[in-house]
Amino acid sequence: MLTVLAGSLALTLVLEELFALLWGLRGRRELTVVALVNVLTNPPVVLLCHTAVGLWGWPAASVTILLESAAVAVEWRCYRLCSDQLRRPLLFALLANAFSYGAGRVINLL
Repeated sequence: MLTVLAGSLALTLVLEELFALLWGLRGRRELTVVALVNVLTNPPVVLLCHTAVGLWGWPAASVTILLESAAVAVEWRCYRLCSDQLRRPLLFALLANAFSYGAGRVINLL
């Protein structure tokens, strides 16, 4: 399970930092905020998803939507409070998560 958590976090960090750069975020502070926000949200989401779907047998789509929505809400609040450059933190959180989730799904299919 630790390898799943570490792999998911590493991939998410790479993808969301790339997304932040494409979005136009610059500077050590802003990119550190993006990294720390993902360190805060990714492990609990992955752990809860594996627990709910793998152990309890809950429907994967419902669990994923719920947990990703919660992650977007938490990230939005963090970006709103901590970022000096983000003008639309909710949109950024939503699109960054959609990008990293979608890219992760494609990578897992390969």
